[in-house]
Amino acid sequence: MAEMNEREREEAFYKQLEFGTGGMRGELGAGSNRMNIYIIRKVTAGLAKYIEESGKEVKKRGVVIAYDYRHGSAEFALEAAKTLGSHGIKSYVFQELRPTPELSFVVRYLRAYAGIMITASHNPSEYNGYKVYGEDGAQLPPTAANVIVTHMNKIENELLLEVKDERELLKQNLVSYIGENLDQVYLDYVKGLQLNNNAAKTNLHIVYTPLHGKGQTLIPQALQNAGFQHITIVEEQKNPDPNFSTVSSPNPEEAQTFQLAIQYGKETAADLLLATHSDADRLGIAIKNNSGDYVLLTGNQTGALLLHYMLSQKQEKGILADNSVILKTIVTSELGRAIAENYGVQTVYTLTGFKYIAEKIEIQTRRNANVCIWL
Repeated sequence: MAEMNEREREEAFYKQLEFGTGGMRGELGAGSNRMNIYIIRKVTAGLAKYIEESGKEVKKRGVVIAYDYRHGSAEFALEAAKTLGSHGIKSYVFQELRPTPELSFVVRYLRAYAGIMITASHNPSEYNGYKVYGEDGAQLPPTAANVIVTHMNKIENELLLEVKDERELLKQNLVSYIGENLDQVYLDYVKGLQLNNNAAKTNLHIVYTPLHGKGQTLIPQALQNAGFQHITIVEEQKNPDPNFSTVSSPNPEEAQTFQLAIQYGKETAADLLLATHSDADRLGIAIKNNSGDYVLLTGNQTGALLLHYMLSQKQEKGILADNSVILKTIVTSELGRAIAENYGVQTVYTLTGFKYIAEKIEIQTRRNANVCIWL
């Protein structure tokens, strides 16, 4: 590694990399303001203290750990498991790359107390990150995140944090590796969410690109399970690549990421183009306009289409409950509220972020409301 100049040293050490409700993200490298194994140990030690305060039974329930393909991800996942194990907390670590939605599901399926996702989402290739999920499968709310930060701040020197050896933790059953058996459970669950089984009759042709990410692991199979048989994968972007060699940014909501997918779409006369980013919890969609050109849908357009589809299908099947609600963040289009109103469904507003949406889901569930979708 090249020696840092004065400006680079100041940037790397002048503050602590911040942890919040969205976790932490930063450039890889040495320093307290960079992503490295010592910062991973520090934030995980803070999480461990948070778990310990919740009691012995919670420690046994453990933490599920997944990671994407970015530089250092597999190593960071293991360091997190070793840190938790040093506190007597069980870890379930995916053996290979897995998408964030599956992590969220497996946290609930295994009744774990928390989840860790090593990813920097759609940030550039020199970044990595660390997200924490609660027992409900959602990112931690502010109160819990603040407790973790408080414990982190009590650690004077993360370089002195000791962790146990992986082999020792495996013998003590404090680390278990998980994988393909849970993939099928997750895929079966996703298939069970399907509201309409007529996909095979549509003859829809789809081009899908994982943008060098983890979506390739499950998304093509999920589409096939739903009845879509004409799926073409963008070959140049099929395999994991931490440098995102074919795109300037791995964000599937940006038009430039669809350049190769559009080429494939024209060659195969595809009706629909789909793209996901590194940890596959963000989706981009492109469709043909009246001129036959592919255009990228905005998040508001995608949300409106999904909402209309779900409410119309539930109404048609007679399963749209009278106490149904949708959750809408304050920054999304009012089109969602108008669609819901057309079906007699109440709109509940929330702050932006899945952590706030999850809190509202819990509140509405306690009120016996039927949450249909969130936008």
